Order: sequence, then C-alpha cells, then structure tokens
Amino acid sequence: MSSLAGKTLFVTGASRGIGLAIALAAARDGANVAIVAKTSEPHPKLPGTIHSAAEAIEAAGGRALALATDIRSDEQVLAAVAATVERFGGIDVLVNNASAISLTGTLETEMKRFDLMFGVNVRGTFLCSRACIPHLERAANPHILNLSPPLSMKAKWFAPHVAYTMAKYGMSMCVLGMSAELAPRGIAVNALWPRTAIDTAALAMLGGRVDPKQTRKPEILADAAHWILTRPARELTGNFFVDDEVLARAGVTDLERYAVAPGEPLLDDFFLD
Repeated sequence: MSSLAGKTLFVTGASRGIGLAIALAAARDGANVAIVAKTSEPHPKLPGTIHSAAEAIEAAGGRALALATDIRSDEQVLAAVAATVERFGGIDVLVNNASAISLTGTLETEMKRFDLMFGVNVRGTFLCSRACIPHLERAANPHILNLSPPLSMKAKWFAPHVAYTMAKYGMSMCVLGMSAELAPRGIAVNALWPRTAIDTAALAMLGGRVDPKQTRKPEILADAAHWILTRPARELTGNFFVDDEVLARAGVTDLERYAVAPGEPLLDDFFLD
C-alpha cells in the first residue's frame, strides 16, 4: 500500500506545524482527517485554528472534521473519538503529535508548566492511544505514530531540561511498551523524530533561541510519516525512526528542498547523538 486514500487519521495538534503537515500529506491521497486540537479561535501569537486546518485539508483533497479537544480531558478525547467514528466509520491511524515544551532547568520549571507537559505529552498520548485502540483493532492496516525521540539514558539529554525530557521520553516509552503489547493485535506503534530543528510555531515560542534559517520545514516529517503509515502494520512496529533515515529507505536522498534556507548550516535537534 502506498496511499492513504479512504483511510481515517486521528491527528492531535493538527491545527498547525508538524501535525497539519502530516494531515495535509494524507489529505492529498484523499484521506479523512480528524483535527484534534484546542485552538478553535485565533491565537494571539500562533497561526492556525482547527477550522483553518480543516479548510486546508479539504482544499488538498481530503475530508476534515474539526474537533476542539483538550487531550488531557478523558471526556473530550472520548467524545472526539466517537465523533470521528460516527463521521468516517472508524479510525485507521492515530498520530500523537500534540506536545508541550519548556526548555527550563528544575528551579525554573514551575509546577504548572510541569503538569502541562506531563498532561499533554504523556497522559494525552496514553489517553488518545487507549481511546483509539478498540477502533484501530478493526482497521485493515492500523498504525499509531508518536512524534517522540529515541530513548537514551545519557545525562546530557536530561540535565538542561529534566521535566521536558522526561515528558517527551514518556511518549517514547508508550511506543516501547505498546508496540510489544499490541503486536498480537496487528497494530503498529512507532516513533518519529527529526534530525534537525523544524520551523514550527513552537520554535517561535522559544524566544529566538533558534534561527529559522538553520531549520527544515515540517514537510520532511510529513513525508517520512506518510511512508511509515503506508507500510504493512504487522511488518513495521516498535521502531524509533529519524526523518532523514526514513526518507533514505523511501529512496529520497536530496533533502535540500526541505531546508528553510537552502545552503545554510542546519541545527541538530535534541536527543540524537
């Protein structure tokens, strides 16, 4: 299978950035996309809402369902899953993309921010997976894809921002455990992470720490995700993929088109040696 035509994707954090890019790649195949995100009204600092994302997905050739959802809420997630199944008849793919970030040391990380990161990254990922699994079991080629890094116990990845690292690794631990747990049910569970920094709204929220000219566009992750999600689920699970390695497997080696500023040096992302 090389297309997501007719498949239904439940994508968290799909109103902008990487989540929207993955949704648009699927939409160009003719997929159905549930846009699961909090932003129903324009944000003062960030572009995009669930409604503008829905318009873009339908313009790209897909069918969209905009669902204003806080993935920390059991009731809202269960309602979003039920609405998706009612509208499209099932769920084939879950993309756990939504994430909260704070690159702060222990004393600088307020507990409200700690709770947000764990609530969105860890609890939200676990909750959305738990809610979608009964429907994924009935799909022909079911996938769960988490936007999270390979696991590492090196202190250098924890020391600068202990809370954020623990929260992102929580998403990755879901991959490690669920891929083995769900393998007998034929559900693939994989992780995907970028080699370099990606030009997203989250980057802008970091207060100029990263020059956008040193980043790649979200489309590199969208193309890598598309390749993963179109593989046979029973043959590809439990992997911690990196975007450029996935594209190399897909036969794509010229990555210059993904650069925000072709020819500029690129900034390595976190968590990769």
